Amino acid sequence: MILVTGSTGFIGRALIDRLHEEHAHLPVRASCRASAGTLAPGVQSICVRDLLPDTEWSAALQRVDAVLHCAARVHVMRDASRDPLSEFRQVNVQGTLNLARQAAAMGVKRFVFVSSVKVNGELTRLGSPFHAADAPAPMDAYGVSKWEAEIGLRAIAQETGMEVVIIRPPLVYGPGVKANFASMVRWLQRGIPLPLGAIHNLRSLVALDNLVDLIITCIHHPAAANQTFLVSDGEDVSTTELLQRMGAALGKPARLLPVPQRLLEWGAALVGKQAVAQRLFSSLQVDISATRQLLGWTPPVSLEQGLRQVAQSVQHP
Repeated sequence: MILVTGSTGFIGRALIDRLHEEHAHLPVRASCRASAGTLAPGVQSICVRDLLPDTEWSAALQRVDAVLHCAARVHVMRDASRDPLSEFRQVNVQGTLNLARQAAAMGVKRFVFVSSVKVNGELTRLGSPFHAADAPAPMDAYGVSKWEAEIGLRAIAQETGMEVVIIRPPLVYGPGVKANFASMVRWLQRGIPLPLGAIHNLRSLVALDNLVDLIITCIHHPAAANQTFLVSDGEDVSTTELLQRMGAALGKPARLLPVPQRLLEWGAALVGKQAVAQRLFSSLQVDISATRQLLGWTPPVSLEQGLRQVAQSVQHP
């Protein structure tokens, strides 16, 4: 039995659908906070309280061999909390470790944790990608909470023998994507001219199908035990190229103006949008060669295919 947490979320729902469609021999149980009537037929659902330090997981963990932990308090651009780190820690650290301890006590063999590339940091020098073995350097509350959860999970693995697998994705996109990527798609659909025609950074992305495929690979692969993996589509693009290729997928050529990056950075600082500017202009690359070599894994979906999937989902919802 496989337990998937965060089953109604962007990653969790896609993971359950793939398991149901292509891995019917693996019985799946989905944990959720409310009714999960829209899940794939045959998937067993169980309602569990929020991911908190005192949540009781015994019913959900009955006869479970592997936990695929996708539930989390997610990163938001403008967090209104008075103490964001404390709230991230309560869910992403204490809630996760509470689940992991109960899982180990009930004989779960493997715990797959969807972490974040934010554990590595927020940006890289052009051509100098992050590696899984790099010293962590999280820079915001969300990244810190994911890193602390990783530390705690490794300690539990050492104490109990339960195998832990950590996956750190960069930006995940696919049908149903929200936040900044969804905004970009809307701009392109409307034909809005954008001053982003001269950005020469490089960023790694990961298609939802690729991330799901790696998670499923890590359920039983012997070489995945107690490893940390970076994941991407295996092709890095600049912000300018991403807009051009997303526009092509939509059939709406991107209208990009070649405004100098330094001028854009100055304007962003003037209106307090430095964080947005960093995501648009800086590089964030990941090296997935260790993931490929250890697991014999190759991203099954190309960047072009992933963008086409997004385009089809918004054109034919």
